[in-house]
Amino acid sequence: MRRQKFSFGRVLSVGALCLGMMGAASAERVLHRANGGEPQTLDQAHTSINIEEFILKDLFEGLTVYDATGTLVPGAAQGWTISPDATVYTFTLRPQAKWSDGSDLTAADFVFSFRRIEDPKTAAGYANLLYPIKNAEKVNRGELPVERLGVEALGAKTLRITLERPTPFFLQLLTNQSALPVNEASLKKNGKDFIKPGVMVSNGAFRLVGYVPNDRLTMAKNAHYWDAGHVKLDKVVFYPTEDQSASVRRFEAGEMDVMFGYPADQYKRLSQRYPGQAHVETALATYYYAFDTRQPPFSDVRVRRALSMAIDRDFLAQEIYGGTRVPAYALVPPGIASYGAPTAPTFAALPQLEREDRALALMARAGYGPGGKQLEIEVRYNTSRDHERVATAVADMWKRVFGAKVKLVNLDVSSHYAYLQEGGKFNVARAGWIADYADAETFLGLSVSGNQTFNYGRFSNAAYDALMKRSYDERDPAVRARTLHEAEALLMQEQPMAPLLTITDLWLVSNRVKGWHDNVVNQHLSRFLSLSE
Repeated sequence: MRRQKFSFGRVLSVGALCLGMMGAASAERVLHRANGGEPQTLDQAHTSINIEEFILKDLFEGLTVYDATGTLVPGAAQGWTISPDATVYTFTLRPQAKWSDGSDLTAADFVFSFRRIEDPKTAAGYANLLYPIKNAEKVNRGELPVERLGVEALGAKTLRITLERPTPFFLQLLTNQSALPVNEASLKKNGKDFIKPGVMVSNGAFRLVGYVPNDRLTMAKNAHYWDAGHVKLDKVVFYPTEDQSASVRRFEAGEMDVMFGYPADQYKRLSQRYPGQAHVETALATYYYAFDTRQPPFSDVRVRRALSMAIDRDFLAQEIYGGTRVPAYALVPPGIASYGAPTAPTFAALPQLEREDRALALMARAGYGPGGKQLEIEVRYNTSRDHERVATAVADMWKRVFGAKVKLVNLDVSSHYAYLQEGGKFNVARAGWIADYADAETFLGLSVSGNQTFNYGRFSNAAYDALMKRSYDERDPAVRARTLHEAEALLMQEQPMAPLLTITDLWLVSNRVKGWHDNVVNQHLSRFLSLSE
């Protein structure tokens, strides 16, 4: 019998290889996301912009969610039934749904959270989003106690929501960050500190473990999440970098796996250098300039219309955004099936030179421009290379056509929107609106006089309000759509806001990232993503 020779060195080598393989297998899977700006807060009741939404939807989960393809699917609720008259929704929560501290997620948690949003003491900016719920508006105005809100727990895992009227997009509303649940015990124990790392109790795929303002926000996989077995990332780190060019450099250096909002003028270079990694997503979103209708000369519809007419949207789309944006003249973007083609103002069909001639004549009738009073305009925008380039281009157009003196002012994204939402006065302000749901109302509702949060220019028009009220009460979809078109026609006649571009969402996504799908609702929850070795 032959004796087998043993090599101790070989045993060591094999052992080292095995240990190396174990180390690679056990290495943390960390997704690095450049997020485009600092969140104002992580309190669901006081958020409104997408960079906050991206974070919150990794930490919390509502009754419904959008999956990786942008399809609405069950979230914390495993299913629901709708009454024959479409006014009562009964949700069954997942039996295994828990908070990150291991306690059960219950229907009472959603009752508490919805009441908190509508409680006037909370002063939630997005409270109006849930006005379809019975008594929500009256509760929010302090006319009824929060207990009268049409939300009730029928059991530990059964939630009933009663609406004022049928609302075709109600399930979509529930995906909004304002409809995310809040842990009552944590909030009552910790007060405003309930959103801090080590304190926050969340129910989503991840939990907050670290936050250094203006540097990074770190979250780790939530072991108590109902679908934790399918979450393939151990950590997600968000970087609030407003400097898009700096973020691109970090992506190119391999420091970022995902980047939201790269500079549009770099699309050609990036798409050539990184094939398949520079994404352009068509979105239900509009980039616009708002006019402060509270003060002259912007209180004059002739001035607003003239300023809007003088803006060359084709130039903005092609020269500033390199063809990654589409010129917009209507507030509602195309692509909403229940609405059809948006209603643009009459000047949209004119050649740009003719628009400018008519704008000059209209401005003269208002007493401004050559031969009249000089226009002095301050344009506010949130810090971004592209927003600065748009503002500079628009300023040049207004100077050339009207001889206006234009000053540009920029703030970081949080401060910019906080100022507008709190009613700060301005001349012209850059803004954008991304659909909360695929319905024209999400755009047209911005200009209702009662919308004190997002009606930045404080536009008030009784006829417009009446049309919008009629649309809320109308049950026939075709009649409702016609009413909304009437409202948009009036809005575009008055021009309290000048739509400039239909937005596309620009993402850089490393080839290491798996599970990414472009979608019109711009939803990319980290729970659906993974990283290749």
